[in-house]
Amino acid sequence: MALLRPQDSNLDLTAPKAVVLPLHQGGKVPPKERVQSARVRMRDPLVSTQVPSLDNGGMTQSDEVDRIVAAWRRERPDLDVEPLQVLSRVSRLARHLDRARKAAFSASGLESWEFDVLSALRRAGTPYELSPKALLQQTLVSSGTMTNRVDRLAVRGLVERHTDPDDGRGIRVRMSDEGRDRVDRAIGELLQSEAELLERLPRADQAQLAALLRTLGAGFDKLPT
Repeated sequence: MALLRPQDSNLDLTAPKAVVLPLHQGGKVPPKERVQSARVRMRDPLVSTQVPSLDNGGMTQSDEVDRIVAAWRRERPDLDVEPLQVLSRVSRLARHLDRARKAAFSASGLESWEFDVLSALRRAGTPYELSPKALLQQTLVSSGTMTNRVDRLAVRGLVERHTDPDDGRGIRVRMSDEGRDRVDRAIGELLQSEAELLERLPRADQAQLAALLRTLGAGFDKLPT
């Protein structure tokens, strides 16, 4: 029985599973197609270094999350690890955003929680005041925490309390001029930092990502009644 030589057949015996390749003139595969075929055979889906992207010809370099997911898929093939593809990236990006926020607020002499309260008052518009209940709804903290925060901001001269003219028993929290100056500087710094974090994505991709995150987050940020 004559031995079957690789060049006499269109059967690739080196692949993990035998696959039929098209025969070419003279039984030889052009060099370019041999390279492409080799890349397909060697690519392991668990350790691939390329993943789909919206730009760069459809491919981009893998990141640390790809390596984490691949490792978990290898070690725990019984689990669906796909949620890590999204939420691990959200978590890692949140750390970068947290550092950017702290740097922006520090430049204006504010802590993150101070910015949260002052920005809620700033967004309310003139005269930049809200009830404590409205403040805790917007910042998603407890009543006790909000009371403590307003006290500390008042000591710094960034807010002041006064009686609600529509309810003699109620209190309104109003932002001072200094508080407004600080929060205006902080939001400018923050937006510049956030733009730098997103600069790899075109505007259209940013809008698409925002829409997807809006859908994902729907219901999580419902204000308490």
